[in-house]
This record gives sequence, C-alpha cells and structure tokens, in this order.
Amino acid sequence: MDPVSGEINPQQIAVLGLGYVGCVTAACLAHVGHRVVGVDRDQFKVDTVRAGRAPFFEPGLEELVQEGVAAGRLTASVSLRDALADADVALICVGTPSEKNGNLGLDQLRRVSQEIAESLPGRNKPLVVAVRSTVYPGTCEDVVLPEMGGSPLVSVVSNPEFLREGAAVRDFMEPSLLVVGGALPAAVRQVAAIYSSLPVEPSIVALRTAEMIKYACNAFHAVKISFANEIGALAGELGIDGAEVMDTLCRDHALNISRAYLKPGFAFGGSCLPKDLRALVYRASRLDLKLPLLESVLPSNHAQLDRAIALALDLPSERIGVFGLAFKENTDDLRESPVVLLLETLIGKGRKVRVHDPHIQLGEIYGSNQRYIMNAIPHIGNLLDGQLDAMLEWADHVLVAQKPSPEIQARLEASGKPLIDLVGALRPRSAPAPIPA
Repeated sequence: MDPVSGEINPQQIAVLGLGYVGCVTAACLAHVGHRVVGVDRDQFKVDTVRAGRAPFFEPGLEELVQEGVAAGRLTASVSLRDALADADVALICVGTPSEKNGNLGLDQLRRVSQEIAESLPGRNKPLVVAVRSTVYPGTCEDVVLPEMGGSPLVSVVSNPEFLREGAAVRDFMEPSLLVVGGALPAAVRQVAAIYSSLPVEPSIVALRTAEMIKYACNAFHAVKISFANEIGALAGELGIDGAEVMDTLCRDHALNISRAYLKPGFAFGGSCLPKDLRALVYRASRLDLKLPLLESVLPSNHAQLDRAIALALDLPSERIGVFGLAFKENTDDLRESPVVLLLETLIGKGRKVRVHDPHIQLGEIYGSNQRYIMNAIPHIGNLLDGQLDAMLEWADHVLVAQKPSPEIQARLEASGKPLIDLVGALRPRSAPAPIPA
C-alpha cells in the first residue's frame, strides 16, 4: 500500500488453478485492484471466467468475476507460459487430493512447478511463486524449489488459504488470519503487500511454519467439531441440552475460547483433569456410548510424557537435575503430577536424580497430597534439594519440568548447565513478527 495515498500498488498476478480456491482468489485480488490472469487446463473454466461468470456457485463470486472482467483487471487463459510472461507473483492454487493411503497427491503441484520452470528460459523479470495449496510441511522445499533449478529469478513462499465454502468471498475480504512464510524478506514482503488493503495484520513466519499452520488450523477445527459432538451426545443421553452446555462454555474467553492451554509443553496432571476425564469416559461407557476423542485424551497425554522420558534417557549423563515437582507452577499439589512418573522411570533406569521445587516442603504437605507422593516415591525426601543452587551445582543436565519465575529462569540460564525445556517455558516471548524491511 502506498504510504501517502493509502492505495495499493497493483501487481501482475497469475493464479494457477481456477478451482474453488483459485477462482475466489483471482476474483478477489482483481476486486482490490490487481491485474490478474487465472490459468487452468479446463477450457470450460477459462471460457466461463472470460465471459464474466463464475464456473461454480459461491455467494458473491459471480458479481466479482463480472466486475473484474468488465474493468479489464481479470482474465483467464489455458496457457501458463503466457500468464507468467508479465507476472510479478504466481499463486499456486492447484488441488492436493488424498491418495488411498491418506498421503497428499502432489501430481498437480509437481506438474505446475515443472511448467513454471519451463517458462523461465529467456525471462529477465523476477518471479515470486507463492503456494496457496494445502501442502505438508517441507513440500515447498522438497518439491517446488528443486523444480526451479536454482534460478536466481525465482523465490518460493508459502501463503496458505483459509477459505470456507459458502463464505469464501467474505473470508477473503475480511480475513481472520493471513500467513506468509519464506526465507527471503523481499519475497515475503511482496506477497504480503498483495493483501495490504484488507483488514488484517500479516503473520510472517518461516516457510515450513506457514505450511504447518494450515494443518494446525484444520486439525483444530476438526477437533472442536468432534469435541462438541461428543459432549452433545453425552449430554443428550443424560437429558441435558448440549447446545446450552457448549454455548455457556464459549462465554469463557479467559480459559475456554482463548490462548490458554494452546502451547506445546509437558503432559498435564493434577487432581482435576485426569480424574474428570476418566469419570466422563467411564460414565459414557455405562451408557454404551463411545466417545473416541475424549477416550484418546489420556493416552495422548501419556504419549507426551513418554516423549519426555525418552528425551531424558537419551542424555549422556546419569546425574539429572529436575526443576519442578508439582503438576504445574505456583502450587504444591503433587497428585498425578507427570514429573512423579518421570522420576520413577529415571530412577528405575538407573539415573541419579535430584529435584528442586520452590513450593514443595516435604514436612508441610499432608492428606491425599502426602499419601500420593509417599506411595509413588517413598524415598522422595532423599531426592528433594531445598536449594536451587545446590541442585544446579550437582547436576550435569537439568530438566525444566515447570515454568520458572523470571528470577529463577535467570538463575537456571546463568548456571551454564544444559537445560532441557520440557514445558516451553524458556522460549523467548515475542510479538508477531513485522513484515521484513
């Protein structure tokens, strides 16, 4: 966007593929002022767009196609070479259908990448190739880039689409997320600028990260739908209005519909989550009701613990310090703490372990909390270190199994000991990356 006039700087864009994503993308980009050529092997789709009509029904699409063609900003062609002749950016929007084994079918992506490469001889103008098709992380590097033959004129970025059928035009014009990933700042900036007139701040990430974000979003949507359906099914069996349950759940924007818990880290524990999941699954089974998603949560949680155990057992040292014993920070609750299971395994495998938790004083815990830890690790008193510095001095490696305070994090990092971050607590906190200058 021009910083003075506030208008976009039009680019010449080739949209490769006039299927659902491609046609919507082409029409919307023409609507915001770019010069767009849609490319497809299907002569019917090309002729339909040239006639100012949409090749399929999508609310609002036909009007945008008609407008773009009438204004001279949108056309279509069966010739990829012709479309790329003056293009600044090529947006790949071809299909990546499932194969029988569940893998992605990349035949169309390979073919269009080859055709782009075949159009490069004699070209002097730089070209940014942006992949909007849904592709598995690493595809741009492993499939698209090699086809370009190392041409200095071509840059490859990932620019996944987030369009829903039936609301695609609105999703494009009022995007909730815009992702551009790549290694070359100029190319990333150029693709992000295509959308500069839209009300969204671009998320600038690495190439593989952009590809992964698309999968994470779709998987999350699928999980949410299945979760709501399972809660609704159980509620229905109990004579409860499942819609009311979920509507009320969604009113909580601090924990439920929020960033809370959506951070890769360690397994969960405590006195609530494991217990309540078991109860839900058990009660559902008594009603002959299968809840596959909810039934899989505790096994999934244990698999995360197993990954942490494997990581710890691979350390080239027997003396392992552990920061954190309670199931999370700022509590002394040890019940079903995944750290306890981690310690049991490490000790059983012959590792020497010492633990520091700033909130655990063995003489001050009581009741079910005390019974749990004494049953799990009767000799816990021999493992606990009351002083962080003493544990750090003794250990060869330190597992960070609980989020530390800023002061303790500084002491951990200043110790010089290798820190194995199990909870994602030591990652630098940063705002969304700006568009590279």
